[in-house]
Amino acid sequence: MSRSGAAAEKADSRQRPQMKVNEYKENQNIAYVSLRPVQTTVLIKQLSNYQLDQLMCPKSLLEKNSNNEVACKKTKIKKTCRRIIPPKMKTTSSKSESTRQYSSSAVHTESNKLQPKRTADAMNLSVDVESSQDGDSDEDITPGLSAARLREIIEKRQPPKSKRKKPKRENGVGCRRSMRLLKVDPLGVSLPATPTPPTLVADETPLLPPGPLEMTSENQEDNERFKGFLHTWAGMNKPSSKNTEKGLSSIKSYRANLNGMVISEDTVYKVTTGPIFSMALHPSETRTLVAVGAKFGQLGLCDLTQQPKEDGVYVFHPHSQPVSCLYFSPANPAHILSLSYDGTLRCGDFSRAIFEEVYRNERSSFSSFDFLSEDASTLIVGHWDGNMSLVDRRTPGTSYEKLTSSSMGKIRTVHVHPVHRQYFITAGLRDTHIYDARQLKSRGSQPLISLTEHTKSIASAYFSPVTGNRVVTTCADCNLRIFDSSCVSYKIPLLTTIRHNTFTGRWLTRFQAMWDPKQEDCVIVGSMAHPRRVEIFHETGKRVHSFGGECLVSVCSINAMHPTRYILAGGNSSGKIHVFMNEKSC
Repeated sequence: MSRSGAAAEKADSRQRPQMKVNEYKENQNIAYVSLRPVQTTVLIKQLSNYQLDQLMCPKSLLEKNSNNEVACKKTKIKKTCRRIIPPKMKTTSSKSESTRQYSSSAVHTESNKLQPKRTADAMNLSVDVESSQDGDSDEDITPGLSAARLREIIEKRQPPKSKRKKPKRENGVGCRRSMRLLKVDPLGVSLPATPTPPTLVADETPLLPPGPLEMTSENQEDNERFKGFLHTWAGMNKPSSKNTEKGLSSIKSYRANLNGMVISEDTVYKVTTGPIFSMALHPSETRTLVAVGAKFGQLGLCDLTQQPKEDGVYVFHPHSQPVSCLYFSPANPAHILSLSYDGTLRCGDFSRAIFEEVYRNERSSFSSFDFLSEDASTLIVGHWDGNMSLVDRRTPGTSYEKLTSSSMGKIRTVHVHPVHRQYFITAGLRDTHIYDARQLKSRGSQPLISLTEHTKSIASAYFSPVTGNRVVTTCADCNLRIFDSSCVSYKIPLLTTIRHNTFTGRWLTRFQAMWDPKQEDCVIVGSMAHPRRVEIFHETGKRVHSFGGECLVSVCSINAMHPTRYILAGGNSSGKIHVFMNEKSC
């Protein structure tokens, strides 16, 4: 080799490394420029108007980082991207700028693997846009991604088309309907509009007509037997002459007499069709006569001395709603007074065989009553709405003498003091009040004493029958309370609280604890315990006796004791009475 040739080769070898260095620096500058986020942001904004998630380009484009490899794939994907790029994206910058953008997207993808999918799709699309402007051959298509496949993906990603509503027919009838529904007769003539008849709401419990009602038995048709029944009850026109104000017997002798009281199938009577709401025992010494008031306004009278026993039961219908209170008149036991929810108070006179009307108020509903005078001429009537009426039977008509309102929301029971008859006690929702009948006014009355120890609604409150020195209350909080009312003062102290289940539910009549007229320190009350029973408690809280037996299979909510004899009658929710009798009392 000549000397000049060697010198030229040496100079050429020196220029080659220098060109590689320049080329490396130029690539480094391009890479540095391509990493600027501004150009990437501009590119994404240009593609924001297009649904980038519909363009699914091969992932191999993101995995390759070399300029040569990208250049080789430009001609392969040109035809595919030319079909899907919108016009706005075809006016891009020069070829060098596109190369920079691709380098930026490629480097950015490699440097940050956690970039969202939408950004990656935008970068893939930028490569396709740049390759579509090169003018290279478009004979080949990207392997693995055809135009048909892209079209199929785009169609699947599009939102579903809303179904077009079918237009209605011109005559306004969308479907075939019968001529009856169209109100057209078979000839095509329109039928006249049929007027809608007025809806009649039947009164389930219509009030009975005012005035006296004839005694007509619902279950007995034999007139001769019915006359004998009336004669028997009318003969009880005088109260017993036996002294009922004798001193209290000892608990030991009292318990011994209670132990002799038994029940049998012969002393279980089906009297009414509905639950028993009230009960009263006739004070007769010779015959056992029981009266019950039922839910549907029935009044049942039962003579236990009559045989067979079915012949001794008579049912009448003097009311249209539940009979909540029953009393035999203290002046004439041949009269029985009954009070009902229907706003009527009637007196059954067996001598005349009628139910005469004593008091009527169609605007209100009655709950309880009692006699203010010993001759039964004046009465105090409690209303369910909290009002109280003073009724004088000697005044003509069926109206009240005085009507007063109380602070109680409801009044369930009214009971008069047996000695100081101007005082009476009422049981309501939460409180028990004692009033003075002489201070009743036409509008409003303040109670003398209020018993506020109760926590729930009160079912009943009664004075002791002889002296009135005690008050027993039955409360829904499952407690029987006994108060000392020997001195009507500012406050009546609470003596005893007896824990007793009083939750009878909606199908049973509420329990009402009653005093025994013969032993005024003992209380009679029904029980929810099994086996079924009727219990007697002393005022100290001790259980004195429990009545039961095989014939007592239901809860006796309402109970009554004979004033002089050892006879106990209990009524249940099926209209039956269960009578416990001492053999000496039969």
